Amino acid sequence: MTDILPFRPLAPDTHPPYDAPAYGSTHKRHPKQPLVRVPHTATELGGPAFAPQHFLPIADLSVADGREALGERIVVRGRVLDEDGRAVPNTMIEIWQANAAGRYQHPGDQHDAPLDPNFHGEGRVFTDANGWYEFTTIKPGAYPWRNHPNAWRPNHIHYSLFGPGFATRLVTQMYFPGDPLLALDPIYLSVPDAAARERLVSQFDITITRPEWALGYRFDVVLRGRGQTPFEDGEGAH
Repeated sequence: MTDILPFRPLAPDTHPPYDAPAYGSTHKRHPKQPLVRVPHTATELGGPAFAPQHFLPIADLSVADGREALGERIVVRGRVLDEDGRAVPNTMIEIWQANAAGRYQHPGDQHDAPLDPNFHGEGRVFTDANGWYEFTTIKPGAYPWRNHPNAWRPNHIHYSLFGPGFATRLVTQMYFPGDPLLALDPIYLSVPDAAARERLVSQFDITITRPEWALGYRFDVVLRGRGQTPFEDGEGAH
């Protein structure tokens, strides 16, 4: 019989507020009225089932139609864990990002930087029985985002993690160590607690690095508890 562990409340200031003063677009999209709890029905709790046979993994973003994308190839590997360090298997992770020049393959992105026809900037992986996931991509470039004068977003990769259905979706971002833009970024700094912010930064890992091919980064995601990875609401993220 599995022991029932006590719930450990989330540490204060772990997640960004809905309205972050320095992050301009939150003023327009944060809730203005008290939130209304909507009970989950069988639809939200029971489906759809996310599985590789239905949503085929796209684990190598560095190649499109057999052609290699431009930029620095990297490998990202990590685990999805619960608050007690136990693996969370069969989690679908969607990833999206800018290309090496700092531009998304999206009509809404009009940044004056080149598009790469061999880089689509989106992929999908699943955690295995031990909670591990891995994908190959191109290190994303920084880009301007007009939040304030001379504003630039740090290099980052967006993560969307799904539980058993759409209602259990969590969204976060992975940053890179040593990025000087982190100290200036209102989105990263919207997480008040410094230790929680650091959980958004990946770590260079020589054991993941592939000799003469790609540098490796480790990024673990903790879904709940006092060591939880900070998450955002998923709307209007840059």
